[in-house]
Amino acid sequence: MQINFENLLMLAPLAGYTDLPFRSVVKQFGADITVSEMISSHALVYSNDKTLKMVEKSPQENPYSVQISGSKVEIVKKAVECLNQIDGIDIIDFNCGCPAPKVANHGNGSGLLKDLPLLVKLLQTIKETSNKQYSSVKVRLGFDKKIPQEIANALKDAPIDFVVVHGRTRSDGYKKEKIDYESIAQIKKILDVPVIANGEITSYEIANDVLKQTGADGLMIGRAAISSPWIFWQIKNQTSEIPHIIKKELVLKHFDAMIDFYGQRGVIMFRKNLHAYAKGHKEASEYRNKVNGISDAHIMRESIENFFENNMLVQEDLPQLVTLNKKSV
Repeated sequence: MQINFENLLMLAPLAGYTDLPFRSVVKQFGADITVSEMISSHALVYSNDKTLKMVEKSPQENPYSVQISGSKVEIVKKAVECLNQIDGIDIIDFNCGCPAPKVANHGNGSGLLKDLPLLVKLLQTIKETSNKQYSSVKVRLGFDKKIPQEIANALKDAPIDFVVVHGRTRSDGYKKEKIDYESIAQIKKILDVPVIANGEITSYEIANDVLKQTGADGLMIGRAAISSPWIFWQIKNQTSEIPHIIKKELVLKHFDAMIDFYGQRGVIMFRKNLHAYAKGHKEASEYRNKVNGISDAHIMRESIENFFENNMLVQEDLPQLVTLNKKSV
């Protein structure tokens, strides 16, 4: 499968959100590449049913990327060998951007930005071991200070097919005012492989500006897609209008997919998605409190039908950011 990197749109991996049911939703709105939630290389090697379920993809997910994390060369190698046995994966992405303390403070995720030679060695290990067509890496601008040029020069020695750059350091977290597209532009000028820009992309206007500022080959979108999965459609169609669909049908389709994939556990897991979908609607706060107490699939489905009854997607429902937990990428 050949990937066209011109104005490519990717869904970011967000812990607890971008599972198979949600990725299926964004595919219908034009996301070019979907990525699994971040998976620990240790978890893959010492696999359990939950980890293997995280790797599963829907038939619509082509191309499909699985993101792994880790800092031990032998464990990462074994993790890739595990993925080699699974069909349908087109890309192995390596996480070097997760800011969560329990990840970064142990030398994984953004912690690898403090040891660039090890980062490159791990990327070489992935490419040498993998039987997948593509490999990629996601980075931030640094750990506690910006080092975009150092990161880019290190990645020039890595056998990767493309790079995703989140425009903040690890210490910046998700602070809106800290986003730095100029540093992404610096990385783009140094690298010969495609660069995908990530961070604070919430509308087609901002998407256009980010592409111009950074010179990036594409964009990765995370938080804005949680409450407004149609943002990919808006960017591709260069409009702030909403596609002509009924929001109730979209939410029900997502909910049904959660139940099919997770069983009854999907009811509780879907509460956070309903919190995002309800934003901008009248009595949203009351509805969020209500669904927090629902564990039965039939009752939850009925609540969705009642709350979103005849609610067309309206202009006020433009992308709104959600607050991520500290495990998010």
